[in-house]
Amino acid sequence: MANVKQKLLFRNKEVSTVNSSSSDGSLGKPGRPNRQKEKVNGLTDKAQGLGKPLNDSLEVDIRDFLINEAELHTYDDLTKVNPVTPSTVLKCLQARYSAKVFYTHAGCTLVALNPFQPIPHLYSLDVMREYHSAPQPQEFKPHIFIVAEEAYRNVQGQVEPMNQSLVVSGESGAGKTWTSRCLMKYYATVAASSQKSQNTVENIERRVLDSNPIMEAFGNSCTLRNSNSSRFGKYIQLQLNSSQLLVGASVHTYLLEKTRVAIQAPNERNFHIFYQMMKGATDTQRLEWMLPLEQDFAWLPHAERTLEEDCLQETIDAMINLGIDEGKRAQIFRILAGLLQLGNVDFSPASEEAQPCDLDGHSKGFLQKTAALLQVPLDELQSCLTVRNLRAGKQNILKPCSRSECTVRRDCLAKAIYAQLFDWLVAFINNSMCADSSLWCNFIGLLDVYGFECFVLNNLEQLCINYANEKLQQHFVAHYLKAQQEEYVTEGLQWSFIRYQDNQGCLDLIEGSPSSIFSLLNEECRLNRASDAKQFRVRLEKELSDNANISWDKFSKEPHFTVAHYAGRVSYQIQGMMEKNKDPVPPELTGLLQRSQDSLLHSLFADGDLESEGSRGHSKVITVVSKFKNSLESLMRILHSTTPHYTRCIKPNPDCRPLTFKKEEVIAQLEACGIVETINISAAGFPIRIPYCSFIQRYGLITNNTRAAQMNRENSPEINGQAVLGSAVKDVVNVVLKRHVPNSTLSPDDNNNMVHCGRTKVFLTQSLLEMLEDHRNRVRSQKAFCIQCCWRRYQQHQRNLRTRAATRIQAGLRSWRVRSEIKKWHKAATVIQTTWRRWRAWMDALAEAELDDAEDFMEEESCVLPKLDPLLRERGSVQLDSIQEPVVVRGWPIGLAIASAPSITVSLTASGFQRIMSMMACLKIPFRHDEYKVETNQFEQGVASIRAQPRGSIKMHLQRSPLLYADRHPVHKADVVTGFNQILLEKT
Repeated sequence: MANVKQKLLFRNKEVSTVNSSSSDGSLGKPGRPNRQKEKVNGLTDKAQGLGKPLNDSLEVDIRDFLINEAELHTYDDLTKVNPVTPSTVLKCLQARYSAKVFYTHAGCTLVALNPFQPIPHLYSLDVMREYHSAPQPQEFKPHIFIVAEEAYRNVQGQVEPMNQSLVVSGESGAGKTWTSRCLMKYYATVAASSQKSQNTVENIERRVLDSNPIMEAFGNSCTLRNSNSSRFGKYIQLQLNSSQLLVGASVHTYLLEKTRVAIQAPNERNFHIFYQMMKGATDTQRLEWMLPLEQDFAWLPHAERTLEEDCLQETIDAMINLGIDEGKRAQIFRILAGLLQLGNVDFSPASEEAQPCDLDGHSKGFLQKTAALLQVPLDELQSCLTVRNLRAGKQNILKPCSRSECTVRRDCLAKAIYAQLFDWLVAFINNSMCADSSLWCNFIGLLDVYGFECFVLNNLEQLCINYANEKLQQHFVAHYLKAQQEEYVTEGLQWSFIRYQDNQGCLDLIEGSPSSIFSLLNEECRLNRASDAKQFRVRLEKELSDNANISWDKFSKEPHFTVAHYAGRVSYQIQGMMEKNKDPVPPELTGLLQRSQDSLLHSLFADGDLESEGSRGHSKVITVVSKFKNSLESLMRILHSTTPHYTRCIKPNPDCRPLTFKKEEVIAQLEACGIVETINISAAGFPIRIPYCSFIQRYGLITNNTRAAQMNRENSPEINGQAVLGSAVKDVVNVVLKRHVPNSTLSPDDNNNMVHCGRTKVFLTQSLLEMLEDHRNRVRSQKAFCIQCCWRRYQQHQRNLRTRAATRIQAGLRSWRVRSEIKKWHKAATVIQTTWRRWRAWMDALAEAELDDAEDFMEEESCVLPKLDPLLRERGSVQLDSIQEPVVVRGWPIGLAIASAPSITVSLTASGFQRIMSMMACLKIPFRHDEYKVETNQFEQGVASIRAQPRGSIKMHLQRSPLLYADRHPVHKADVVTGFNQILLEKT
């Protein structure tokens, strides 16, 4: 039940409204309050006790349900449909298809409707990441990615990871191949996104995805029902390591329809690869492959039709990415071209009876090209096609073949080569992307098998294909429908069984023992006699007449038999069935291919001798149906060992027209694949089954059951008893029910319509599960609120402690910083004061020294002043040459110079009017008529001292004061003398 538990853990649907107005107090979803009780407890007759027949009441319910057509497309799960009938299910699917919604849940199955047109946004990488990263993907709209993610999380979430299988079923053209391609793309994206080695991831992802184009090109073709129909079955295993990361993949194939190489039904085509070569080859490749553009080939019908799959470059790119080198690619395409040339070889009857058949028309040229492309001798090839080698004792007898036998041998050669080439490609793909067994531990399997087929002419291929679909249908019935009902009986649940279609009788007809179609067919093939279709029909009628699933049309001229499959009745032709089952390859043809100069073709038939020798014995002949049955049984063993997930692909119309819904086509498929029965069991019964331990572990917190907690810690027998566990479960359920219906209780003798306590499991309806989840979320919210309150209180207390501690630290740090700053300021102030006092004392000393020197000098020199020349006196200019011992007064302030010689006349030379005016203004020279008299401000205020007395004439230069400390006094007072020279004069 790990899968059920996993579904439960990821389910997050809204709790449905409780219908508390019902008379019996039952609970359920709106619109379906009593349906479960009616079907589970067998109360249908009581519910219909109003006098109306059952059919009339059902018709009324259907009519009432279908009235509100505007809401039908909102039913994303068909189990919500009430009542569940083919009509109501069909109407919902039609409404969703019209609204361009192509996926719908049907209980445990996903229903996918083929839109027959590309919808890129539905499968983009963003959508993949959205579904992969969602906590609960089930709350999203139905999608194939939900199934993929559920399987992936089942591998991740379980203690012992379980291998998963995704079974994609449906008839031909329903969209199985596209669905499988989307699943591979999803896993290649999400399972490799977190890998450390990005190069390795990209390599694996590319190889897994590139295997698709090759397999589809060589194994798919255009049929009447599908333009890209898989003509083989494949089961792809995506290998995951212990971290659930993609590390490799492998492909298993089943029953390739190799007959299609040589025989195509009307309006059908050959395999895609031949059309890709004809339409995508370059001129150089055409010359190499001997495929002229204007040439027609008998085995390429409808070559003028162009499909999306006819892209040769995509196939070549995939081959390159998988590691098929250029030489191997050239060999592959030469072999395929040789098969096309072989198809144009026709035979004409021989002129003589004992002679081999002749080649017809241009067949010699085609046969020459075939021999050149296959690199075999031309004469040996012609001999093998027209002459049969019979062994009589120890002698070999050559017997010419008839025209029909030559055609059969030609077709047999082509089918054998193509089948071996296909198997070689599958083996090469597996070798290129399969991981070592030590690197992976689990896998997710994708099964894409051909759908149910029913054509105008059906033969052995259709019988095997439909047999495979019968086996898959039985697997689905056994796994879900039948297993669920048997589980109800085992657990002691009173259950009104729902009838479902069991196909065991059809399987007994096909594969049973001692007599079945396969056994009689194999026995007929082992007999060394010519095949007789009428005789085989008589034998089938004799041996299998007791089986109701087989019938015959006595008025038909062609021998045939009709089988009643789960999906419908199919008539099979007997003519040619034995020959196809034998599938003989003449030993001379095998020997011819072994002698081929083409290394690839030679390797394909290298072990042909062993097979041919083993096939000669009459005791054991390996027939087609025997090999297919063995491979299919191996596949079923794999499916039974994994957890399956079902996707049912539905074909909306037989013509593959976009967004066209044919009711007759869809209803037949719904009934054939058991969708209605699946919905009935899922909706009417108990779809949720949880073991007691898991139930108490998940919902025990609702009642705060200490025994449940002890049971989780200790696995003791007295606690795990049914009585103890059942009592704990009832306590939990009663708490939930009382919240919705206060008077509702669950007594031991009560067969409640919402829950049943079995022997080992608890059976729940969907509505009760939603109520349990809602109550559990409410309890968890309350407990989480208490935890949050305690945690926030603790955090606030810690925050206050940290705040007080930080405040103390900050206060201490700030006081220390203030003290440090004040100490620095005191130290700096002391230095400034000391320096200022020293400088002031120095200035005072200098001024005092200057004044003392000036007074002494004036006293000594006042009596010896030189006399000026009268001529100079008259002219008012100073003649410096006439002054004895001229004193250098350069750089003196002009005021000091004038003050030291107050009685002389100074002649000044200046240029420019402004300079003269500024000089006069500076000197304060008064204007007189006869002479100029110079007075300075020193004379007005008195001069306390002068620096020195000049000797003789004075030469004045208007420069800065020679005093070092002029204009540098820091004290600004109003009574301090300031002027042009600033010589520290004081008032007297």
